[in-house]
Amino acid sequence: MNKIFLLISLVVVTLSSCVPQRKYAELEAKKSTCDKDMEGLKKANELLSSGNKDLQNKTMSQTTQISELSADTTQMGKEYRQLKNQYDKINELNDILSKKSSELLSQATGENKKLVEELNRTQESLQKKEDMLKGLEKDLNEKQAAIEKTNTELAEKQKRLDDLEKLLADQQAAGEALKNKVQTALLGFKDKGLTVSEKDGKVYVSMEAKLLFATGSTAVDPNGKKALVDLAKAIENDVDMEVIVEGHTDTDKLNAPAYPKDNWDLSVLRATEVVKIMMANSNVHPEILSAAGRSEYHPVDANDKSKNRRIEIILQPKLDELYKIIEGK
Repeated sequence: MNKIFLLISLVVVTLSSCVPQRKYAELEAKKSTCDKDMEGLKKANELLSSGNKDLQNKTMSQTTQISELSADTTQMGKEYRQLKNQYDKINELNDILSKKSSELLSQATGENKKLVEELNRTQESLQKKEDMLKGLEKDLNEKQAAIEKTNTELAEKQKRLDDLEKLLADQQAAGEALKNKVQTALLGFKDKGLTVSEKDGKVYVSMEAKLLFATGSTAVDPNGKKALVDLAKAIENDVDMEVIVEGHTDTDKLNAPAYPKDNWDLSVLRATEVVKIMMANSNVHPEILSAAGRSEYHPVDANDKSKNRRIEIILQPKLDELYKIIEGK
């Protein structure tokens, strides 16, 4: 720019010395214009220089940014490649996992099938056990009902047994009392072939034949008659008993041509005669009396025939109440 200015100034000086005054004035005017233009150019140049400097600064900044961006791009490219590598590995792993998952799913399906089958078997088993349990419960209820029924029957039987034991005890006591009463009534005949005993609630009055009858006879001796009458008087008010008169003989055979012909006839006739005497001499009730002949077949002493020839009067309490208890009535 300075060289241009010097050149212009030299031209002006040269021209001023060579041209007329008017020309000089024109040149002065042009110079002034040129100066102004120069000044404007200088300012423009300064502006351009300042702008250029700004542009250079911006260019440097942008170059730095480009370098940084390039570095970032390089780094991002590296990271991208790393990420892509990782992505590829992840995809590969995902494929492996997918395949494994399919295999596991297939296996799980098989396992599920097994589990379902096992569950079905378990349910069937449980159903069978439930049915069995219901059957057992039914049996238990039936057995419980049977037990309750049995307990009721046992209670009834126990009551009957208690009643029976009480009745037997009462009869035992009544038999003992009856024995004592008969013994007292027949005390005078104690050593004359007459005995009184009690067994199983029954009172047995045994009279040897010598006290009542002559050999082979059915007629009662007066002493024997008195014993029978005393016995009948002692029991004449007792109606809750049975009086059984049994005739017994020894094994000797009868040789009499007339009746009685044998020991059967003799035993029956003697028992009947005793019953008649008891009825004729007391108020004993006929319905409680019975007569039986036992002949020679119930001896009491195989070595003493005299003891086998006897009349046994059995006083037996009526067992109607006992039978009712036994029969459950």
